[in-house]
Amino acid sequence: MERSQERDAFLVIYTFVLLVRPAAIAAVSLSFAEYAVAPFYPGCSSMPQAVLKAVAAICILLLTLVNCWSSRLATMLMNVCTVAKVFSLLVIVGGGAVVLGQGRGYTEAFLFAFHNTTQQAGRIGMAFYQGLWSFDGWNNVNYVLEELKNPKQNLVWALMIAIPLVTSLYLLVNISYLLVLSPNELLSSDAMAVSWGNQVLGDWAWLVPLAVTLSTLGSTNGTFFGGSRVCYVAAREGHMPQLLSMVHVHRLTPTPALMFTAAVALVLVIPGNFSTIVNFLSFLGWITYGTTISCLLYLRMKKNLPRPYKVPTVIPVIMLLASLYLVLAPIIDHPQIEFLYIFLFLLSGIPVYFLLVHFQCQPKWLQMATMYLQLLLEVAPAIKNVD
Repeated sequence: MERSQERDAFLVIYTFVLLVRPAAIAAVSLSFAEYAVAPFYPGCSSMPQAVLKAVAAICILLLTLVNCWSSRLATMLMNVCTVAKVFSLLVIVGGGAVVLGQGRGYTEAFLFAFHNTTQQAGRIGMAFYQGLWSFDGWNNVNYVLEELKNPKQNLVWALMIAIPLVTSLYLLVNISYLLVLSPNELLSSDAMAVSWGNQVLGDWAWLVPLAVTLSTLGSTNGTFFGGSRVCYVAAREGHMPQLLSMVHVHRLTPTPALMFTAAVALVLVIPGNFSTIVNFLSFLGWITYGTTISCLLYLRMKKNLPRPYKVPTVIPVIMLLASLYLVLAPIIDHPQIEFLYIFLFLLSGIPVYFLLVHFQCQPKWLQMATMYLQLLLEVAPAIKNVD
């Protein structure tokens, strides 16, 4: 049983490190690029893809440099961007309230909210992918649990405060969009906040793309920060190459893990776009969420283990049912060949596990490459929980 649990854990780490987290970085950096470039292409319904991908790549490289230089600097950047994010959302919410108070909003958008929409289960599941993506950042805190002070208390408070706050702001911002923008404008706009600002703020419309650009930069940085830590810890536990478990001897940052995550993200930026990445990333993400929750339920029934965090059993049961729906509905209702590719990628982790973890096969070329890269990057192995 322990061996199968280790294999399942490896498959989650395998998909997370090689695809899930780098793809999330690629998606959010593309969103950053849309808002950063939007002021230079006023009135354009679609911006040049080459420009967007170049700006997204610059964003990834910049954040790689920041995170490799100092964890404290990366945290400060995250705090500044969070303030900008909340400020921009409050401006949009307040602007929507003013428009509603003046009686000049598109209130018919609420009366005919589901006009010409579909009730197909698969399409609803794909819509959930886009909506739930906005809340996916909640798990970034879990990935840096080792670096939190008093995690038993601070993790719970962070989740209890952040998730309701994000939910409320998300709903109010979308109501503001529906009030200000017509259905055609909503469908044709690549950057809705910019379109909203052009209609409501007038000469101050430039504040919106600036604030949203900082917001998306902070989101990318948070994803980068958390994702690299998972890669680093997985390597430290022997589930990834040893080089990825090392830290810079002077900066004390997981430089190899950061650089590896950035390299994969840059590769995914080239062929991808935001919506496609989010859809297939969410599909893979909910497979791993469902698997993890099913293991949680199994261990709760079969094992009497210490539980620092306790929740009613009904919550993981509901989450498991939601995961099954979000995975199966799109396959049954609207099958796509990309879903098969994702399953094959997930299954490819099984032979990798037996080769690298179970049998501990370490090719000589990999050991030589580790030694040379260790010297080049000035990194060394780290010991768990060392200050």
